[in-house]
Amino acid sequence: MHKFLSYIINPLMYIIPILIAVAFLTLLERKILSYMQLRKGPNIVGPYGMLQPIADGVKLFIKEPIRPTSASPTLYILTPTLALMFALIMWSPMPMPNPMIDMNFGLLFLLALSSMMVYTILWSGWASNSKYALMGALRAIAQTISYEVTLGIILISVIMLSGTFSLHTLLITQEYTWLIFPAWPLMMMWYVSTLAETNRAPFDLTEGESELVSGFNVEYAAGPFALFFLAEYSNILMMNTLSCILFLSPSLTQQTELFSINLFTKVTLLTLGFLWVRASYPRFRYDQLMHLLWKQFLPITLALYLWYISLPTMLAGLPPLT
Repeated sequence: MHKFLSYIINPLMYIIPILIAVAFLTLLERKILSYMQLRKGPNIVGPYGMLQPIADGVKLFIKEPIRPTSASPTLYILTPTLALMFALIMWSPMPMPNPMIDMNFGLLFLLALSSMMVYTILWSGWASNSKYALMGALRAIAQTISYEVTLGIILISVIMLSGTFSLHTLLITQEYTWLIFPAWPLMMMWYVSTLAETNRAPFDLTEGESELVSGFNVEYAAGPFALFFLAEYSNILMMNTLSCILFLSPSLTQQTELFSINLFTKVTLLTLGFLWVRASYPRFRYDQLMHLLWKQFLPITLALYLWYISLPTMLAGLPPLT
């Protein structure tokens, strides 16, 4: 009985804090953007607007869900559920400091699940049976798949530098030196690619309101739309946590409380960078988006990957220091 309860309680102890963090990330975003634009933002519901995320969530989930009569009934409902499920499962190998599932190939698992998120976008656009949703889905898929190319190459380069696929071992390999120092160009390109992968400004072409109303999720409302929303913001937090573990790893020699505070601080700073970029830059044109990846990021990441492969061989050929 005790073992059965642990199978229920352990995932809940992971999922509930993530959902709470996602809810208040929306409030933080609205507050920061409003003060950057010289206005107040949410300030009515609760003290200083602190209860606004709860009011928004209740409003979305008690609204009547609307399903287009021509939509595919099963896939239309299943897709947002899968999107949130994949977004939450991706947290399972994260060492914070102890992972829910300790995997030797945690990085490959995350890469595979992030690729599965593409299917939820495709199915949502196709199942809506709307030409605008389908066009938005196709555009979103092209963007997501493209930027996964550079993310994959950067991950392989990090694996070459650290010698492990395990996220927990990555923390140990960065005990004395963060990987951002030997691989700062990779960190910069990784950060920009995570912006594109999570559909954030200036890469929010998947939800181009001026061109496609709202992109692949245009036919969704109420609860199903809220599930897409939660999945997107959960992916933002997950990508920033992964960025921190890959390049700015907190020390495992610290106590659990200090490790958590260290990780939380760095993830918060990276997330604030996401919000700052949104307030500062206009949306890219689609040809600029693809040009940045295929003609700039891809050649540079491939060159750096070959450099990191050849580095141990070059160092081995040097005479010993006397």
